[in-house]
Amino acid sequence: MSRVVLVGALDTKGIEYAYVRDLLAGAGLRPLLVDAGVRGEPQIRPDVSRAEVVRAAGREPGEIAALATRAEALAAMAEGVAVLLGSLRDAGEADAAFGMGGSGALSVLAPGFRSLPLGVPKMIVTTMASGDTRPHVGASDLLLVPSIVDIAGLNTVSRFVLERSVAMLAAQLGRPVPSATGGDGKPMVAASMFGVTTAGVSRACRVLESRGLDVLVFHANGLGGRTLESLAEDGWLSGVLDLTTTELADDLAGGVASAGPGRLVAAGRRGTPQVVSTGALDVVNFGAPETVPEPYRGRRLYSHNATATLMRTDPREAAALGERLGAKLSAARGPVALLLPTGGTSALSEPGGPFHWPEADAALERALLESLASHVTVERSLVALNTPAFGEQAAQLLLSLLAGKPAAGSREP
Repeated sequence: MSRVVLVGALDTKGIEYAYVRDLLAGAGLRPLLVDAGVRGEPQIRPDVSRAEVVRAAGREPGEIAALATRAEALAAMAEGVAVLLGSLRDAGEADAAFGMGGSGALSVLAPGFRSLPLGVPKMIVTTMASGDTRPHVGASDLLLVPSIVDIAGLNTVSRFVLERSVAMLAAQLGRPVPSATGGDGKPMVAASMFGVTTAGVSRACRVLESRGLDVLVFHANGLGGRTLESLAEDGWLSGVLDLTTTELADDLAGGVASAGPGRLVAAGRRGTPQVVSTGALDVVNFGAPETVPEPYRGRRLYSHNATATLMRTDPREAAALGERLGAKLSAARGPVALLLPTGGTSALSEPGGPFHWPEADAALERALLESLASHVTVERSLVALNTPAFGEQAAQLLLSLLAGKPAAGSREP
């Protein structure tokens, strides 16, 4: 019987949590009620007290009460919830997690819920389920369900929402949590792609799929890169085909598609075989034209659509990107190969394209090669990155690494 961890502020929402607890039990599930309140006395008796939650974070209950602001208390409780959920999961006592509330509840629950592995059902019924939910959901499969009405007592609408939410959770628990292979047992490989690298990456994916691999494609828009890193960190991936590293450019220049400084780290840290290229490092992403920062208004800009304006990286930025990418690849503990294209890192920078700039491409490659450690294999392609032929070569290179065969490699300019 699946164990569902119910976490929330029982001092303000005890009645609602009691209702959900009974719904879960009626669905044949085992609820474990955890009190994450920070001020008043709980309205119902929990299975795990707030004192136990606080101690999970290495604190004493009196410390929470003594904190000056509610925000500080919520942050401390969030730390305890995350540690407790991890311990319960390790003990086989957290098959799913459920919570509810507003912005305060999200700040307490979301960090711990996000830390649960992919496939473990995690749901928060909240008034904050619309708008920008990225800070709460991150790269996880956390489900935010709109509460429609405030969670302040039981009524016709709130009962309906909670009943449907429990039904969704129960349905999710009817299927096993996936393993680090696909549903049919195939090893999983991640690939990064952007609109301007689609032709090359798509061909590579087809080749890998034809060889029995389950290929997960991630849109290199910031969230996609963070999700790829998360799966690599958790050991889901047998290999990584990271041909589209454009998120590094956004991180460098302040674009909207940054995946943060942790991009291109996890696979190398775990020793996962990876083939990497310079896809779309010529591109920095902004929104509508008026959102482009003032210092960049005179740069090479390209209107991708009404809400997406792209900026070409210049030689100075390209060199900085080469150094960053080289350092990340050099830190890898496992087999890693760099595949360098000829004639453009994206559809935009090919000869005749709006971002064609040989001096910038040369600066990128020069800095990249100079910063690489000797264990990184370098191969060259005679075609542009956004071509099927490049994708074919990249796929074959990754297949060689997965088979334990060293690539030939060359660092000659």
